Amino acid sequence: MEGVLSTRARVVPEYYAMIPEEGIRKSELPWLERCKGAVMVSPKLGAGFTAWHIKAEQEGRTAKDLGGGKDTELFLYVKKGCFTVKAGDMEKELKKGSYVYAPPGVKISFQSSSLGEIFLYKKQYIPLENKNPWLVWGNAEKLPWHPCDGMENLLSKDLLPSDKAFDIGFHILLFKKGGSHSFVETHHQEHGAFVLQGEGMYLLDSMWGTVKEGDFIWMGPFVPQAAYGIGTGEFSYLFSKDCNRDVILQ
Repeated sequence: MEGVLSTRARVVPEYYAMIPEEGIRKSELPWLERCKGAVMVSPKLGAGFTAWHIKAEQEGRTAKDLGGGKDTELFLYVKKGCFTVKAGDMEKELKKGSYVYAPPGVKISFQSSSLGEIFLYKKQYIPLENKNPWLVWGNAEKLPWHPCDGMENLLSKDLLPSDKAFDIGFHILLFKKGGSHSFVETHHQEHGAFVLQGEGMYLLDSMWGTVKEGDFIWMGPFVPQAAYGIGTGEFSYLFSKDCNRDVILQ
């Protein structure tokens, strides 16, 4: 090691966190074989969900089914590699950009056929009377981009249906050269953001900081936030948000 130890990490419990890829230690988890994973955020920090970044060797797999609880929902996104994923009674081969959402009661398992990376999200589902979410398979590579806030250099795509049965949304935001948010957002929704490519500057509260591929950002409710891309390439991230539910009074 040369030079002074430093980090880009910024953590304010119960408020926000920026977890850099190079600063987190991945470890073997009891529900994985030939894989190493890192918890990027959890309720210990104040988040309403848990997210993992998992790196799999060839034939890396789940040692047991994930999810399946009556109030547990899962979202799995393949960042790199090729995985055979089973959700409920269905099994599919998922490559880069492919994903699956498993509603309460549906279990997920996977096995890799190459070196690969997975982003995995888990949350307690908030029910809505007479509404039930369903199993969703998709490939982000095949979904259309649409402009955000009327800007041609800031694009997004929606990974889950907009139906009110779903209490979360997953989206990919893409900043082309010169792209940025059109304003600083401050709202009651909670976000998680996993950087897929490129580099950007991200505002959390009143501080700007650099983010890049592999980093994870957690934003609690009402955290002022905004971003813009830097460098020569495109900057994009996969993000989650809670939606379609009333505020829960404590």
